[in-house]
Amino acid sequence: GHSSCSISAYVPSLKALFPSDGGGVPFRNTAVIAGNSNFTQYQNSLEKLMSLDADFVCGDHDGCVSGEEAKHFIENTSQIAREYRHAIEVAYMKTKDIDAAAQALEHAVKPRIHTGIGTSESHIRYKFNSTPEKILERAVEAVSYAKSFVEDIEFYAEDAGRTDNEFLAKVCEEVIKAGATVLNIPDTTGYCLPEEYGAKMTYLKENVKGIENVVLSCHCHNDLGLATANSIAGVQAGARQIECTINGIGERAGNTSLEEVVMIMKQHPYLNLDTNINTQLLYSTSQMVQHHMGILVQPNKAVVGENAFAHSSGIHQDGVIKNRETNEIMDPSDVVVTESSIVLTARSGRA
Repeated sequence: GHSSCSISAYVPSLKALFPSDGGGVPFRNTAVIAGNSNFTQYQNSLEKLMSLDADFVCGDHDGCVSGEEAKHFIENTSQIAREYRHAIEVAYMKTKDIDAAAQALEHAVKPRIHTGIGTSESHIRYKFNSTPEKILERAVEAVSYAKSFVEDIEFYAEDAGRTDNEFLAKVCEEVIKAGATVLNIPDTTGYCLPEEYGAKMTYLKENVKGIENVVLSCHCHNDLGLATANSIAGVQAGARQIECTINGIGERAGNTSLEEVVMIMKQHPYLNLDTNINTQLLYSTSQMVQHHMGILVQPNKAVVGENAFAHSSGIHQDGVIKNRETNEIMDPSDVVVTESSIVLTARSGRA
């Protein structure tokens, strides 16, 4: 049967998660909106993301819980929660952060609070100057406190990619007991190879009690160009949510590209992974994000780049002219790029 995976798309001004409800496991769709963005702009962006069939809206206040910024964050996220059927909120470990998230989600139909802490040896030792035991205690406390406000709690184990699997499994098991419903397993530094990331998901599925009752989520960074590959490896190993970004933008070298993972699953139906994402809106959404952020994608960007369906090599042109499928695995109309193009260059050759 088919399974569903959640995809999370991040943009500094808007972030999006996308699961679907297709036959079997639904791939949830979530739009995430950052609290410090221009509200009118991200409201417009949100409407576009909702058209993609996003199930959630996420307001990320990034720890801003005091003063005028916090006031605007709560007001804006509350307005979004009232106007759309679902909402997801990203909070952090501190009680006051979770309080702000809960207040912002008061009118949401399906609120979710996302909390977590670093679990790798380097994070525990250098970032928190702490011990594994204390980190585990703080993780459980945060989830338990968030659970007092809403039922749907996502827990992230920051730098899970470099976290010892046995300790990671212990943390996951304890936060499940505390009420976590989604486990976010981030490759925060973009370090993992696909087989390593997939094996980590497999290890958790085989060694964490109660894992069958929660959703495993992929959150990958692109420092070594492997974010998309790692995310696909994660869902092949049983994860059912991918956190990603429109155009692959994000911290440092970026996050997993939403349009890439969506089209990979569409082009490989044997994976039995469905998303409800409206692929017809991928190109226009990409254009909107480029416009709002002032950051253009490279011409050879997969799926949405200017040259994604352009053929300049004579060998390729010959094939496409005779039959498009010789050199194109995607139909341009699937992402509403009107048609392929033949670009005459010095490499085109002669008939």
